[in-house]
Amino acid sequence: MKKLFFTLCAGILAANSMEAAIVDTLLIKSNKMNRYIETVVIIPDQAAQTPCPTLYLLHGHGGNAKSWITIKPELPEMADRDGMIVVCPDGEQSWYWDSPIRKESQFETFVSQELVQYIDKKYNTVKSRRGRAITGLSMGGHGGLWLSIRHKDTFGAGGSTSGGVDIRPFPNNWDMKKQLGEMKENPKVWDSHTVITQLDSLKNGDLALIVDCGTEDFFFEVNRQLHEELLKRGIAHDYIVRPGAHNLKYWNNSIEYQWLFFHRFFEKEE
Repeated sequence: MKKLFFTLCAGILAANSMEAAIVDTLLIKSNKMNRYIETVVIIPDQAAQTPCPTLYLLHGHGGNAKSWITIKPELPEMADRDGMIVVCPDGEQSWYWDSPIRKESQFETFVSQELVQYIDKKYNTVKSRRGRAITGLSMGGHGGLWLSIRHKDTFGAGGSTSGGVDIRPFPNNWDMKKQLGEMKENPKVWDSHTVITQLDSLKNGDLALIVDCGTEDFFFEVNRQLHEELLKRGIAHDYIVRPGAHNLKYWNNSIEYQWLFFHRFFEKEE
């Protein structure tokens, strides 16, 4: 009986001491901006034994590196369940561009190059485009598609939830003119810094793509137009429309579907 008691206790202690996903908050140097950027990284237990794919999750305007883990507190459990590393950088109010007028705001280079290189060096990642995906909400939805389309050699999949996929109908909103200048004075710059004008560089099969938006969202129409343009060009993508507005409730739900999409992408054979 005494032997059985100790065996049971040992089993309980072993179960309680099992490692779970680690959440790191880092300051990562951007050489291009000559400053440090806060980044939250979720590392699943599996990364201790085997290389894991990485999902880059971008926040929206007014958010920060901790936005996604606040919106979806279950992210560490999801990371452990599916063996995915999650990286959430602070993109400030950059729209994830390299601003042509602000040297201190060069977030396209930071996320697509400097951050990826740092993460691949520090963690046990799958170090190829087959092991990297990027998505985000609102401004971060723009960023997810902007960066994946423009850096197909780095990311194999891209997405957007409630994304500002065409910025031009909103010339006075969300600090965009601080990054690009006034639209009426710089129309060519605005034309060249929005997702929907990047499709000429995309052909079917280049990326696994997912786009979703709520029917009550102020970005619904530009997302519908992006979907129609992708269809016209014969570019395969998942497009999800569901009731919902531009809010935390919608994103808490939508990330479940995006997560499944990227998990399946990572699981596919070459």
